[in-house]
Parts: sequence; C-alpha cells; structure tokens
Amino acid sequence: METSIIISILVDLSVAAAIYIFLKRDFDRRKSVQEIEAKEKAELILKEAAINAEGLKKTKAMEAKEHFLKLKSEFEEDTLKRKQQHSETENKLKQKEQHFNQLQEKLNRKEAELDSMRENVSAQQQQIAKRKEDIEKLHQTQVQKLEKIANLTASEAREQIIETLRNEAESKASAYVKDIVEEAKLTATKEARKVVIETIQRTATEHAIENCVSVFNIESDEIKGKIIGREGRNIRTLEAATGVEIIVDDTPEAIIISGFDPVRREIARLALHRLVVDGRIHPARIEEVVAKTKKHIEDEIVEIGEKTVMELGVHGLHPELVRMVGRMRYRSSYGQNLLHHSKEVARLCATMAAELGLNAKMAKRAGLLHDIGKVWHEEAELPHAILGMQLAQKYKEHPDVCNAIGAHHDEIEMTAMMSPLIQACDAISGSRPGARREMMESYLKRLKDLEQLAGNFDGVTNCYAIQAGRELRVVVDAEKLTDDQSSSLSFNISQKIEKEMQYPGQIKVTVIRETRAVSFAK
Repeated sequence: METSIIISILVDLSVAAAIYIFLKRDFDRRKSVQEIEAKEKAELILKEAAINAEGLKKTKAMEAKEHFLKLKSEFEEDTLKRKQQHSETENKLKQKEQHFNQLQEKLNRKEAELDSMRENVSAQQQQIAKRKEDIEKLHQTQVQKLEKIANLTASEAREQIIETLRNEAESKASAYVKDIVEEAKLTATKEARKVVIETIQRTATEHAIENCVSVFNIESDEIKGKIIGREGRNIRTLEAATGVEIIVDDTPEAIIISGFDPVRREIARLALHRLVVDGRIHPARIEEVVAKTKKHIEDEIVEIGEKTVMELGVHGLHPELVRMVGRMRYRSSYGQNLLHHSKEVARLCATMAAELGLNAKMAKRAGLLHDIGKVWHEEAELPHAILGMQLAQKYKEHPDVCNAIGAHHDEIEMTAMMSPLIQACDAISGSRPGARREMMESYLKRLKDLEQLAGNFDGVTNCYAIQAGRELRVVVDAEKLTDDQSSSLSFNISQKIEKEMQYPGQIKVTVIRETRAVSFAK
C-alpha cells in the first residue's frame, strides 16, 4: 500500500516532472518564439526606421541641396553684378587714364615744341650776335686800314674835309650871301608854287580804283553745271585752291568771282578760262591748272615789272626789285592802284627834279620804288617806308634813293635833296580828287588781318576770307589735326576774332579737313 502510494506518488511526481518539463519546454519554446517574433518585430521596426530615416535623410539632403543651390545662385548673381560693376569702374578708369595719357602726350609735344622753339630762338640770337660782332670787327678793320693809308684818323679826316668845304663855300659865297638871302625870302614861296603847279600840269592824272569782284563770261549756261560738278566738288576744289568765292547764280552767261586780293581773282579767272576751253573739269585737273596759272601769273608779274622800268627809263634795278614793281599791279593803296600811283609819283618827281636842277633819273627811280615796302611777300612789323628803305639798301640802291624811300612819311630824318620831292609828289598823287578811298583800304586791311589771325593757329595751312569778309575758310593739315580738334579750332578762331577784331554783322568760320589716299599703278 505504501509502496503503491509511493509508486503512485512517484508516478505523480514523474508525471508532474514530465508536465513541468513539458510546460517548461513549451514555455521555453513560446518564449523563444516570442523572442524571435519580438526580435523580428524589432528588426522590422529597425528596418522601417532605417528606411524612414533614409527617406528623411534623402528629403533633408534634397532640401539642403536645393537651399545650397539657391544660395549658390544668389551668390553667383551677386558676384556677377559685382564683377560687372567692377568691370565698368575699371573701364571708366581706363578711359580716364587714356584721356589723361593723351593730354600728357599733348603736353609733352607742346613742351617739346616750346623747347625746340626756344633753342631755335637762342641759336638765332647767338648767330645774330656773332654776325654783329663780325660786322663790327670788319668795320673796325676797314677803318684802321683807311686811317693807315691816309695817315689820319677818321675824325681828323672828317674835320679836315668839313673845314676845307666850309672855307671854300665861305670864300665863294661871301659876296652873294646877302643878295641871295633877300631874293630867297621874296621868291621862295612863289617859285615853289610855280614848280608844283607846272609839274602837276605836265603829268597825266590817270587813276584806277580796284573793286573786289570779277565777272567771267561763258558761252552758255550748260557750262555752269560742269563748273559746279557732282555735289559741288569742282567748285569747292576751285575755291579751296584759289582762295576766292565762285558765285554761280541766275545771271545769264556769267560767273562772278569774288575776293579782296586781285592776284587771287586773276588766277581764278585765268584758271576758269583754261578749264572751260579744255573741257576736262574735275578736282585733279583743277588743281593742276591752278598751279600752272599761278606760275603764269608770277611770270606775268616779272614781265609787268620789266615793261614798267623800260617805260620809265629806269635801268639797273635788281631782279627782285623788278618783281616787286610788277607785283604792284595787283595791289592797291586806299583804293588807288599801287603801280599807277608809283609811276605817277616817279614822273612827278622827275619833272620836279628837272625844274629844280636835281638828278631827274635818280628822283624818278626813288619815286618808282617809294612804296615797295607794301608789296613785300612776308609779314613785317615795320612801317612800309622803313621796310622799303631796308629792301633798297639790301639790293644796293643809292643812299639818296634809300633815304628818300624811308623818309617819305617822316619815319627818319631827310638827308637827301630829293627826299622832300618824294614826299610832296606822293601827297600830290594821293590827294587829287578820286585817287583814293579810305573805306576800301580799311576793308582790305580787315580781311588781311582776319586771314593772318587764323593763320597763326597750329595745323592751319591756308586761310581765305570770302563773301566780303562774312566767311572765313580755314584749310588744315589732316595729319596734324583730328576731326574733334578741327571743331575745337573753329570755335577757338571764332572766339579770338570776337576778342581782337571789330567787324559788322557776324563772321562764319569754316574749318576744312580733307584726307586723300594716292597710289600709282606702274
């Protein structure tokens, strides 16, 4: 019983142990399954979290990238704007630097020109001083030679000659002095008037008053179109080459040539005649014909001078003086033709000198040359009488002739007997009615001053006053001045005219800058 109980207890215990083991195993199995499931769930959660994190990471990365690209774009735009501003500022600085460099180059050129001019002036002054020293030395040497030959000093010889002449004059005139003085007091005025009146009566009073317009006649009005040329290029070339104004209007069979200089008008008239006869009228041909015409006029001036001196019987004149006499034909003095005036003065002087018992040929010579200072081709700041005297001395004229030329307006003292005659005859020729016109002379002087004023500017090659002084055409060197500088030059000339000159109305200043390209086919 007890054994069965024990066995039963043992069985129960074994059953309980088996159940316990079974339950434990089941528990362990379930626990492992739960752990596995939990682990799988955890892994799944981790995977989902990782996937979500990766997606979130990508999203955030995309957002960060977009934000970065936006910031980068804004930065690049801002950088580009700054670069553009910097580039514009740099360009402005470069332009200012170039302008400054150009101004600096101009200043350097001006300084170089001034330095060269100073050097030239200094060299010329040194040459003049050296020449003066050489002349002074030569003069002293000649004086010493003469003193050595004569065994007298210059002052001693002069005193002896004066004393001899004084004694001789006193010895011969002592018996007649009183009678001559009394007779001179009674008859001097009467005889002087008689000489002047007879001289005027014996001399022709021809005169000529120059004007400022010449008329060129043509056969038909069709030629006017050829002279004007396509777009006016022929007439512009002709005006630029001759310095006159060509007026082509409705006047039948006539073209008007306007200009204050008779030489220019004559050159334009002859050039037009040759062009019309030839028929070939174009700019190159016009320049060629004008150049030949100028040469012809120069030859004609020499021929006029030779005819004049032959007509008056004045011989032995230097060729340059003969040329100046011919140039008088194209000059006027207060509206009076200078050549006619000089010939008239020469004849008056010869007649008056013959009446007074002086050298008529020398008086005629002095009368012809008394105004040569007015036709000297270079501008001089001397009165024309002094300039004429210096030219006569340069070409070895007699001292009495030189004195008569220089003293006929009282610029120097009269030392020759004929000097008062030249002065009187000049006044006679110029004072007769109709001989001169003051307004014409002042008008011509104003036009010459106008051209000279514009010619003093750098780069100017030619200046022409046209349209009765209402327009000034200035031709400049295309290599020295640019278009902008030409515009500035026109303004500067107009301002200088306003400040320095007096004139009626207004003056148009036209600056012409022409460039040419020339090549030759060989």
